[in-house]
Amino acid sequence: HDRRTYFPRYWSSEAVNDALKKGELFKASFCVNAYNRFEAYGRIDGLQTDVLIDGLIAQNRAVEGDTVVIAVDPPSLWPRMKGSYGSASCSSSKSDHHEALTRTQNSSGAKSKQEEEYEHAVSRISSEDGPDDGNGGGSSFEKLCSLVNLYPSKRPTGSVVAVVEKSHRRDRVVGFLCVKQYLLNRGTKKKNSRKNKIQSLKNDGFVLLAPVDPKFTKMMIPVEGLPVEVMKRLEDGDPTIESDLVAAKIVDWIEECHIPIASLVTVFGKGSDIQPQIAAILFENGINTSGFSPQVLACVPQVPWKVPQEEAESRTDLREVCIFTIDPASATDLDDALSVETLPDGHFRVGVHIADASYFVLPDTAVDIDARIRSTSVYLLRSKLSMLPPMLSDDVASLIPGESRLAVSILFDISAGGEILDHWIGRTVIRSCCKLSYESAEDIIEGRYDSHDSIAAAEDRPALYGKFEWSDVISSVRSLHEISTILRDNRYRSGAVSIETSKVAFLFDDQGFPYDTFFRERTNSDSLVEEFMLLANRTVAEVITRAYPSRALLRRHSEPNTRKLREFESFCSKHGLEAADFSSSARLHRWLECIRSEVSDDPVFCAILTSCAAKSMQLSSYVCSGDYEDSGDLKHYALGVPLYTHFTSPLRRYADILVHRTLAAVLEAEDTCTKTKNSRCCRLTGSHFDRGEVESAEAQEALSAAASKHELPSREILASAASHCNVMNLAARRVEDSTGKLYVWDLVRKKQVVHFEARVTAIGPKFMSVYIPKLAMERRIHYDEVEGLSAAWLEATSTLVLSVSSERRRRQQQQQQQQQRKKLDDVVLVAFPSDDDGVVSVESAFFPMTVRVSSTIPVAVHAVGGDDGPIDIVARLFCCSYL
Repeated sequence: HDRRTYFPRYWSSEAVNDALKKGELFKASFCVNAYNRFEAYGRIDGLQTDVLIDGLIAQNRAVEGDTVVIAVDPPSLWPRMKGSYGSASCSSSKSDHHEALTRTQNSSGAKSKQEEEYEHAVSRISSEDGPDDGNGGGSSFEKLCSLVNLYPSKRPTGSVVAVVEKSHRRDRVVGFLCVKQYLLNRGTKKKNSRKNKIQSLKNDGFVLLAPVDPKFTKMMIPVEGLPVEVMKRLEDGDPTIESDLVAAKIVDWIEECHIPIASLVTVFGKGSDIQPQIAAILFENGINTSGFSPQVLACVPQVPWKVPQEEAESRTDLREVCIFTIDPASATDLDDALSVETLPDGHFRVGVHIADASYFVLPDTAVDIDARIRSTSVYLLRSKLSMLPPMLSDDVASLIPGESRLAVSILFDISAGGEILDHWIGRTVIRSCCKLSYESAEDIIEGRYDSHDSIAAAEDRPALYGKFEWSDVISSVRSLHEISTILRDNRYRSGAVSIETSKVAFLFDDQGFPYDTFFRERTNSDSLVEEFMLLANRTVAEVITRAYPSRALLRRHSEPNTRKLREFESFCSKHGLEAADFSSSARLHRWLECIRSEVSDDPVFCAILTSCAAKSMQLSSYVCSGDYEDSGDLKHYALGVPLYTHFTSPLRRYADILVHRTLAAVLEAEDTCTKTKNSRCCRLTGSHFDRGEVESAEAQEALSAAASKHELPSREILASAASHCNVMNLAARRVEDSTGKLYVWDLVRKKQVVHFEARVTAIGPKFMSVYIPKLAMERRIHYDEVEGLSAAWLEATSTLVLSVSSERRRRQQQQQQQQQRKKLDDVVLVAFPSDDDGVVSVESAFFPMTVRVSSTIPVAVHAVGGDDGPIDIVARLFCCSYL
């Protein structure tokens, strides 16, 4: 009881539940700032800004990804947001801040000034909003939203009082062991011990784990729990164990301990090697890397597989239509195909044909359960981890050219002006005539293939199957391109916003290692495919939502986060731009297009601007429609549509399979209604919607029976499935980003130092942020407290002047300031004019160096980490000096 307590005790479950019902506390997801672990955020569903949780005490042992319960501060304690006028720091001290957050009653029971202000604001808002709803929670949330709106330039703050759901990332912490100090201490103990010959490592303290993710704190691992092989290396005094990437899980984090206690799970291998790094990335994100079990493989039909005659007769046969796929050249899971026909009246009939994966993946079978857990395919640049067994995703269900395959098709009748006149949805049998790559489709669009002869003479032409000629494929692709262009223009006019950031791609050598990077620019063929997939997804979302209003799986995208909006406004202001209008996606799109046209001669700034705008956006997520019946807010902000879902990639996303099953139930009910005499309901999937038809007794009975037949999940189960899909999709995205960073790191490491031109995006008295176009990467360069470097910050003009100090000045600095200072070489790669041998392609800067926002400066980039810490790319200034 005499031990020091670092953290406040968590509230009991009863106290938490009672306070949540009364609206005194709020449930939130816990997120940590990757640049500053002492700063975290609580994201409350429905609140347009995050709640700042400042400091380790306020975070109260929560870790990235936890679901926590937070107490929100009175507005008088809220700091100003970045980008708002005034100071961005809290006025209260840490202890006062924490005391206000926990809202502990004092002995006299008197209310503080902050509490009185808070209650006054709540009372005033309550009188405006009407009476309490009686259950506390909903009305209190509305009051919090109103307080946020009342103080738009302030950031709400709060503290964690309980962790109600622990993140899975607690079990997957990757890092490096720190054993040198432990071995040193142990060696000292042995020298002082008469029993050193029989001394064991057991019960001999802890070793530290330093996580590679900066969002996690250091952890201590009891030595007695280490695996045998690790224990043996420690017994032998082997310090090279510090070079191995390892994984651990958090076991406990008590109030008396300033860091958590963890246990070692596995050792991956040397951190400087690519394969251990990839294994660690997959483990950290919870990706299943095991093969498919015999039970799962038993669910896959044997190959070669043919469409059963009975199944073909029950479907619409479209094998006489010119249908083809457009995919990356290396793709094997072909789950979408396109077709187009010109109708006698001059309109177009565009077909979107999606692989019918739900025919093979039946509910609650071994393959379904496995796919539900994996949730998505994971891509590793040079390979992939499939959600479904490759025999199914790449063969039986894949829309392979020349083979009859099962599909779910949507046929759109579209006018020359892009108006959707009608659509038909049904289960079909198709036969693709060829597999076009994006490159070959682009060649057709750009007119590089003008005749049958030129196509036939091309060495890399795709194989053609069936009765169709290349002229059929060429005319179809060009027609689809023209239609998609009109649809895209109409979509932007209707409220969509285009925020597309540049992506770095790699060139690999024969051994599979990257040797250079390039930008994969967005092409016409990319836009062609995307436009029709968006149209199909939007159409299916409308159909399944009106048929099953509370059991539709949708893709929701909320409005931009308020905090991030303030940061983007600050960015615009520093660059002399008018603040963006985020009030609607349509207005944001118009603003972006206007700015892009003004700076069209500066593609680097356009890329920076787009990247910053994208950071303001929230992530889209899967939701169950029934969870939003009260608010009705299911819109997709970026697309500017009220309803959206994922339907077009069922071979690599489990969410799409769930949507396919729902659509199959709607088609089943529609067929039942059509066959019923005197039924008014026969177009449940049609574009001409009559709510009365869907709500009729006949339709509801048919929909209920179809839901049972196709085993549609309940609202609760669907919401849980949506949540799991969100977790795994985000994990897959992190894997893709992390492997991309790993390959860049490996590329730079091999070249040791690489010189680039960079653009300054932000600047201040201590550091600047620079964007490196060649790598599509932003990095920070800190120049405060650097030995031999003088940094003069002129706040009035937002100008920085950097210069190197003479030897006499350096000695004076060392005498005046005894604190630890960074070395000049950590910040600046200093060259001398006489050393210029013409090898470096980027011209160096000279001291003194004047820097402002938007300045173009030379930087030297090098790789760090691997065997001695987390991998990273570090940027330094590249300058010449005569000193």
